[in-house]
Amino acid sequence: MKKVSLDEVNQLSLHLQEAEKKLVGVRALTELKEDLNIDEAYQIQMATIQNKLESGASIVGKKIGLTSIAMQELLGVDEPDYGHLLNTMVVDNGGSIDQQRVLQPKVEGEIAFILKDELQGPDITIEDVIKATDYVVSAIEIVDSRIADWKIKLQDTIADNASSGLYVLGEKKVSINEVDLQEINMELYKNGELMNTGKGSAALGHPANCVAWLANKMAMYNQSLKPGEVILSGALSAAINGEPGDEFLVKMEQLGKVSVRFTP
Repeated sequence: MKKVSLDEVNQLSLHLQEAEKKLVGVRALTELKEDLNIDEAYQIQMATIQNKLESGASIVGKKIGLTSIAMQELLGVDEPDYGHLLNTMVVDNGGSIDQQRVLQPKVEGEIAFILKDELQGPDITIEDVIKATDYVVSAIEIVDSRIADWKIKLQDTIADNASSGLYVLGEKKVSINEVDLQEINMELYKNGELMNTGKGSAALGHPANCVAWLANKMAMYNQSLKPGEVILSGALSAAINGEPGDEFLVKMEQLGKVSVRFTP
């Protein structure tokens, strides 16, 4: 198998960046380069992130995707993936999202970890994550894809920053020792209608297990999770399409509410 060259990495990264800029979905990278592998996909992701950092953005955290068995089976994989959160992705709780910021958004309810200590893999455990966490909050992640019609394989979503879009954090900060994250129940509402429910255990059995996976995975690329970072630990139920004018509300036991709306 021929390895992807640095020029190809940059070209494929620009392919996705142009889609984001023009708000027009593009062909999947796995159609343009059928033998693209996971390591190469993460290289493309980092090329895009580096470009955004050079344009003035900053990394504020990470997100974990594909944490449910259903999503892993859909893409034919047996582990999650991850992407970077930038300061340009933050939306205030109760705030609005302009349609010019998203292409084909979907909304998920998640538990977010805010770290107080560094997590450097390998061999990070759930207990290590709990010790390193300052607090947890309810969160909404707006996932998005630069690939037309979400026709993606694992390598596509990884290269596309794990299909990251925007995110919203709740305001109720709760000590991780005061909640049983496995047993937390979540309700996701769209325009006042209950769309689905979820539980903390839906994310790899325990949301902190997702964060431990992330720290250990990133160690393979000589990276770690930093103090102060926001870690979105994975969806607790199926993602719901977001259309202009839609309002979303996530209610989470003990962690409170978080909401967002799309401008008409």
